[in-house]
Amino acid sequence: MILHVGDNINRYYVQTLCMVFFPGAKFSEDEEITPETPRVTVSSEDAGDFIKAKVTIAIGEISVTAEHSEQKIKTKAKIKTEKVALGAAFLKAGEKFFKYSPSWGILTGVRPTKIVRDLIEKGASTTEIRSILTKQYFVIPKKASLVLNIAQTEHKKIKMLSDNTCSVYISIPFCPSRCNYCSFVSYSTPRLLSLIEPYLKRLDSDIKRTFSLIKELGFKVSTVYIGGGTPSILNEYQISHLLEVISGVCDIASLDEFTFEAGRPDTVNKEKLKAAYEGGVTRVCINPQTLNDSVLENIGRRHTAKDFYRAFDIAKNSGIGCINTDLIAGLSGESFASWVSTIDGIMKLHPDNVTVHTFCVKRAADIVRNDKDIFSRTGGTVGKCVDFAQLEAKNAGYIPYYMYRQKNTVGNYENVGFSVEGKEGLYNIYMMEEVHSIFAIGAGAVTKMVSPDHTEIRRIASPKYPYEYLAEGAGERLDDSFEKIRKFCSEYR
Repeated sequence: MILHVGDNINRYYVQTLCMVFFPGAKFSEDEEITPETPRVTVSSEDAGDFIKAKVTIAIGEISVTAEHSEQKIKTKAKIKTEKVALGAAFLKAGEKFFKYSPSWGILTGVRPTKIVRDLIEKGASTTEIRSILTKQYFVIPKKASLVLNIAQTEHKKIKMLSDNTCSVYISIPFCPSRCNYCSFVSYSTPRLLSLIEPYLKRLDSDIKRTFSLIKELGFKVSTVYIGGGTPSILNEYQISHLLEVISGVCDIASLDEFTFEAGRPDTVNKEKLKAAYEGGVTRVCINPQTLNDSVLENIGRRHTAKDFYRAFDIAKNSGIGCINTDLIAGLSGESFASWVSTIDGIMKLHPDNVTVHTFCVKRAADIVRNDKDIFSRTGGTVGKCVDFAQLEAKNAGYIPYYMYRQKNTVGNYENVGFSVEGKEGLYNIYMMEEVHSIFAIGAGAVTKMVSPDHTEIRRIASPKYPYEYLAEGAGERLDDSFEKIRKFCSEYR
């Protein structure tokens, strides 16, 4: 894509708008240019009481231009007024060119609920919030209602947090096989799986040191999340040992939530979940993604729907008090009819949490190399699938409790977590809404320090790959990370 952006315009913001109408767009200057390469030109000007924006979209000989003037308001920063003007002009041009109106309008961020929560905290009424979402951001009414409901639930949960809390994320970046849509830092070859034992040994040390730092800084741990990868790739003895290490440095009984991802049904057995339960785990994830066996085979999952039902039954009888299942709408080969069958099957089981993701195209995923046409502007039947899942969840008594959106999601749709009331995944809320610090341990994990007034966030990344995490000098790297954390905390005392 050729992108011309006027002086002093936020180029990144314009790129996010481009990706609404050009999913999978590349903005590299060395990209090969053809007559059919999309061309977008964006400009704005200060016209006294208004900010005027102009957007032109052209492909080949076809070109469309749209303009929008946004009135300046004393209570609104100029940069925000310009973003609204640019977004509205881009939306007009895109709708005219493609005859397509995105459900989320110009709301492009990962965390749409943050905007709504800010409005709630400022005392805005539900009517005012709906008006802002639909008239300023051009969100369609049903999505405005969805994000408002989620923000209200999150607001209640976040208000219950005591001061100086934090969460801990522990990374197990290994999987039994790699799904073709996955871009996570997870490893499935025999050579890399042989690193599990030395990885766990290193992890033991880092867990002890990190919890010691948390205590030194005066934080209270609210939630612990063991994720991956697939943590249940560990055997029952490794799981027991890992949880013993955690319980040795953390009062497990005082946690509000302790999650263990057993995401792949083919890695679940009674012994592993018994170890998880006895180790204090209160929430477990059993993730089928779909109950369509042919789709599971297509995406590289080594399990069937029958395997999922077996794993879910084990989890149900394990004593662990909360079970989550993840689903993905829009997987290759999934029809609306088969999606309906999946949703019906899950609703009959009635897990405590159901997280409905929309398929997101990751550039590092295998599927991108094998299917160049996978990017989709409108999403085909995906919108219908997402709507059906949300309606069925509501009819089954679930409430939507957290949400996030990603670039290159098919049809520009959303990911939503649904819960039985009182069983909301707290770590998901705290992590996504960035309301307190997350101490992350292990390869590929990113610590996120949040200032007490929530005005600043500092990210501190661990080595990305297990072999880097295990490399000589790992202890010194952790020392350096700890010093950055101490410095950040000292700035806000």
